[in-house]
Amino acid sequence: MSHHISLATPHMSKEGYELEYVHDAFEKNWVAPLGENVNEFEKAVLSYTGACSAVALSAGTAALHLSLILAGVQKGDTVFCQDLTFSASANPIVYLGAEPIFIDSERESWNMDPRALEKAIDLYGVPKAVIPVHLYGNPAKMDEICRICDHYGIALIEDAAEALGSRYKDKPCGTLGKYGVLSFNGNKIITTSGGGMLLCEDEKDAKHALKLATQAREPFPYYQHEEIGYNYRMSNICAGIGRGQMKVLDRRVRKKQEIYRQYSKELAGLPLTMQPLREHTLSNCWLSSALLDKNSSRTPTEVIATLAQNDIEARHLWNPMHRQPVFKEARFVAVEEHSVATDLFERGICLPSDTKMTEDDVDKVCKIIKGLF
Repeated sequence: MSHHISLATPHMSKEGYELEYVHDAFEKNWVAPLGENVNEFEKAVLSYTGACSAVALSAGTAALHLSLILAGVQKGDTVFCQDLTFSASANPIVYLGAEPIFIDSERESWNMDPRALEKAIDLYGVPKAVIPVHLYGNPAKMDEICRICDHYGIALIEDAAEALGSRYKDKPCGTLGKYGVLSFNGNKIITTSGGGMLLCEDEKDAKHALKLATQAREPFPYYQHEEIGYNYRMSNICAGIGRGQMKVLDRRVRKKQEIYRQYSKELAGLPLTMQPLREHTLSNCWLSSALLDKNSSRTPTEVIATLAQNDIEARHLWNPMHRQPVFKEARFVAVEEHSVATDLFERGICLPSDTKMTEDDVDKVCKIIKGLF
C-alpha cells in the first residue's frame, strides 16, 4: 500500500530535543508567553546567523509588520514589494495604510528584478521601504538591490521567511538588509508550530520591536501605554520546539538540497528546468520547484492532478500579487513586455520536498512525471 508524500511537513528530531525543552517548560511552569526557551531560542538564531539582534514573535507576518513600523512606514507611504510571493509579504503594508507597489521577477533566481526596482523609483519616486523575497529559499540578487536601497536611503526589509539556512556570498539570508524576517510556520525548514523572528542590525530597533510586540507597555509600576502595541511575542512552549529544531537545522538543509539534486538528475532531459541556483549563493532548497518549457505538452495543473491521484502533494508557484483580486488596484512594474512573475506562475510547479522523503519517494515522483511525457 502506497503512503502519502507531502509537500513539506514538520519534522521533529529523532533525538527528541524539542520535547526535552517543552517538558522543561512544563516542569518550571513556564507555559506563559515568556521564559528561558524564548531567550535561548533567540540566542541560538543569533549564533547561527550572526545577526546583531533578534526578537522571537508569533509569526513571520508579525515580524514584517513590526519592521515596517520601525522603518517609519505610515498611511499614504509607498512600499515596493516583490510580486512573486505569498500574500503575507504584502498584507502588513496595507495594515499600516501604505500602498504596495509590486515589482516583477527576473529569470535567474525568480526574485525581485533590480532593473524593475530602478524603473519603479523612476516612475513613482523613492519608497519608504523595499521588500525582496528569497523565493523557496533561493537568494535574490542582493548586491544590486542593496546598492539601490543604499543609494536612495531606502529601508531594506529582507523577507527570508523561506530562507533560514540559505546564504548570499557567505552571508546568511536575513542579515543583508536593515531588517530580516524569518518564519517558523509548520511547513518551513524548521518549525515552532507557528512563529517568526525579526532580525535587526540595530539593537535599539530590536528593543523597540520587543516593546511593540508586548503591547507597548511603558516601564511604570502600573500599566501605561504611549503608543499602539501588539500581542506578537512568541510563547515559551513554541520557543522550546524552536530550540530543539535549531539543533537539526543543518541536517534539514542538507536533506532539502539532496532532494533538489535528485530531482535535477532524474528529471534531466524532460521539457522542464529546476529553479536556477546562482553562483556565489547557497539555497536551502526549501521547496524544489520546476518550470515547464513553453512548448510543453503538459500544464502544471495536469502534473499536480496526476501526482494527487497517486497520493502525492504538489502545488502551483505563488500566484503573483498583482493578479490577486484583493490587490487589483495596486500598481505593478516590469521591464519585460510580459510579466516574468506571471509566466513563472503559469508554468511552475512546487514538487514534494518533505525532509522525511526517502530516495525511493523522490524516485516515485520522478517516474510519475516522466510518464506524463
